[in-house]
Amino acid sequence: MTAAGSESAAALVRILRDRFRAAGLDTPELDARLLVALALGIPPDRLPFLGQEPVTATVRAAAEALARRRLSGEPVGRIRGEREFWGLPFRLSPATLEPRADTETLVATALALVTGRPADRPLRLADIGTGSGALLVALLHELPQAIGTGIDISPQAAETARQNAIAAGVGGRALFAVGNYLDALAPGVDLLLSNPPYIPSAEIETLAPEVRDHDPRRALDGGADGLAAYRAILAAAAAILAPDGILLLEIGAGQEADVGALAEGAGLPVAGHHRDLAGHIRVLECRRVQNTGATFDLGKRAGTR
Repeated sequence: MTAAGSESAAALVRILRDRFRAAGLDTPELDARLLVALALGIPPDRLPFLGQEPVTATVRAAAEALARRRLSGEPVGRIRGEREFWGLPFRLSPATLEPRADTETLVATALALVTGRPADRPLRLADIGTGSGALLVALLHELPQAIGTGIDISPQAAETARQNAIAAGVGGRALFAVGNYLDALAPGVDLLLSNPPYIPSAEIETLAPEVRDHDPRRALDGGADGLAAYRAILAAAAAILAPDGILLLEIGAGQEADVGALAEGAGLPVAGHHRDLAGHIRVLECRRVQNTGATFDLGKRAGTR
């Protein structure tokens, strides 16, 4: 960095941006803005209001330390301790997966499918492997008539999710339990959803360092073929769902046929394939009775919430 006392916040952003760009990071400008804001102790949207006022030596040192962490491969969300998902901030913990934009496909699909349902009783949701609670909290935030349960095998993750629900103002409609898959659920769930671990065990070491070294392995490792969690969920899902209930599963690239076959065998055939903004099949919709098989393409609904 340049001489003490000479950088404004804007200049500090440029310095970090250029270092991140030279290192080949995907989002150098965004990363730099978020980390400079963190060093300053302000929300990122306050950065433009600082003008050209010099930052202090303490702030420069803090920004430098944060930049070193980012350049070592630590994700910005882990450094900041939170990640935005569906327009909401979610605190992270070592036991929680960092929620990613692709998983918003699950939220968008769920909202599209439940819109117009009768409001004679609360819509009952359940999120298996809730982690930070991102899926459940986002849906409860959008569906004021809904109640929900989030289940995670990690007590720390369940507590993180509970705190995120409270922060989002939906804590009174959310229950978080520690359990193994669907064990803690009673029948009658209208919408059951999960973003389970689906990376084959042997592929974990090939993942990007931001994922491999910083997300909990338990939230990534799907067993030898990547399908272990789907087998466990599908073995119990039919007994948990309401008669007209829906199961939504996030899947990895190329897993639609294998997971679809498991769902068929469990009496919950695939009723729809739903694509993310990149056009990849991201979510399988499963029901007891096959519907028309219509698809929901998130790319055609971009910007709608």
